[in-house]
Amino acid sequence: MKKNQDLPLIGKSVALFDNFTYKGEDDFYVSNPLSDKECFYNPILPGWYSDPSVCTNGDGDYFLVTSTFSYFPGVPIFHSIDLVNWKQIGHVLNRPSQLVKLEGQGISGGIFAPAISYNPKNKTYYMITTNVGAGNFFVKTQNPFGEWSEPIMLPSIIGIDPSFFFDEDGKAYIVNNDDAPDNKPEYSGHRTIRVQEFDVNTDKTVGPRKVLINKGACPADKPIWIEGPHMYKINGKYFLMAAEGGTAEWHSEVIFRGDSPMGKFTPWKNNPILTQRNLDSERPNPVTCAGHADLIQSKEGDWWAFFLACRPINNKFENLGRETFAMPVKWSEDGFPYMTQGEDKIPMTVKRKGVERDSIVTFGNFEANDEFDEATLGLTWMTLRTPATDLYSLTETPGYLTLKCAPVSATEKKTPAFICRRMQHHKFTCSTRMLFDPSNHAEKAGLLLFKDETHQYFLSVGKEGSDKLVSLSQIGESGNKTLASQKIDKDAMAIDLRVVSTGATYEFFYKTGEEKWELLCKGIDAGYLSTAMAGGFTGTTIGMYATKNSHIKENIK
Repeated sequence: MKKNQDLPLIGKSVALFDNFTYKGEDDFYVSNPLSDKECFYNPILPGWYSDPSVCTNGDGDYFLVTSTFSYFPGVPIFHSIDLVNWKQIGHVLNRPSQLVKLEGQGISGGIFAPAISYNPKNKTYYMITTNVGAGNFFVKTQNPFGEWSEPIMLPSIIGIDPSFFFDEDGKAYIVNNDDAPDNKPEYSGHRTIRVQEFDVNTDKTVGPRKVLINKGACPADKPIWIEGPHMYKINGKYFLMAAEGGTAEWHSEVIFRGDSPMGKFTPWKNNPILTQRNLDSERPNPVTCAGHADLIQSKEGDWWAFFLACRPINNKFENLGRETFAMPVKWSEDGFPYMTQGEDKIPMTVKRKGVERDSIVTFGNFEANDEFDEATLGLTWMTLRTPATDLYSLTETPGYLTLKCAPVSATEKKTPAFICRRMQHHKFTCSTRMLFDPSNHAEKAGLLLFKDETHQYFLSVGKEGSDKLVSLSQIGESGNKTLASQKIDKDAMAIDLRVVSTGATYEFFYKTGEEKWELLCKGIDAGYLSTAMAGGFTGTTIGMYATKNSHIKENIK
């Protein structure tokens, strides 16, 4: 926070943000401190980091990517040398040319289930994914710390969730989720896993596409949504692993084994190899919806699984989305990898022997602060669908994030003036200091809590007549509903805004100048921003937002 200096001049129709703080305060981490330096918490990437995929170059470098749907930039990439301490090094898709046709897609459209792979034959990393508005494509690089190529489309790969497999003989394959045979599903959710050979020299698929898995691990049970496949070669055998059961509580991971990448693949008799669907729903600290896994063998030889799961608050709902968990892989006597069997619980604390956690970690109750002193946004910040660089600046007023009051609302499938980050804890405190002088009743700026186009809370400063107001609005399909409003000093330029999440509810505060924090309202239902209420594939984000969108219907409570 800038102190002991004159406030900068505030331009017309812009808001200046001096700082942003986020502090996690989850009870589990407070009540369960890590016992030693070799322990770490699950989820290893808390908050909405879904559909994790991992790879290694075999020399001790590990890379992990996750989905971003309709946010920009796309596909965060993390690096580790020990599978425990992860650091974000950038985004795979960081240019508009790599993220086409996101405008017009809902927040749960866009980029699905990226899969990252390394081909030792040409020392090249590949990231393959689905843009649901444009098709399947991949990008590649020999330096994952740098830039990735432009998208290379794969018109023959129909469906979602493609993944590369590079065999020891130099051949390559793509496996993915596809329609039922002959596009004639026998029931809702009937899908297949298919394979096609890929020519690394021409970057094109070759030969026929073949169905490897029809329906799922146990076709007689009519399993739904076999998806997210990965292929591995282990001890001379080929393994095909996939998620099954949909993305809710019945989610799971299943595995098959064969003698060739083109099949036949036989399911393991003890599938699923990962799920929490059979556990008591009233258990404490539940982890649910586990699946969509990827396996990795470390340089030391041990095997680990990275997968998504959810942590519902009070066994009811969660706003954090699907998070990335990690746990060691076990091996059955008949040679199959698995993570859970029966009533095994996914552990919330894990240890990797010989690895100490760093002083800066991605898990537990951490704090993040941004003074907006850099010329570019940090890697945790995102916008919707495009870079939005015409709507914000970090150099126009140095030391501040300048946001234009854009004539676009976050309810539209466009790009509003919204700079956000993931919520990563059930309980947290988030605050910002904003300099803002609205010109008319349509201009508002403040903190937006965003689940999707029709589920939002907006803690804003605006104008009504000659009065300046701080308000909380609930934004939904039928428009805005003002939940609370309070007049503030119309000459106050600097306004502090704070959101406190208690898990099941939110509390909203404000202050002007050096005054104490004033409660605007409390007991606001956090479930309104949950997947249980809104659906979709993303978690909730929070950040700075400015608009002069006057066509949104306002309903005063």
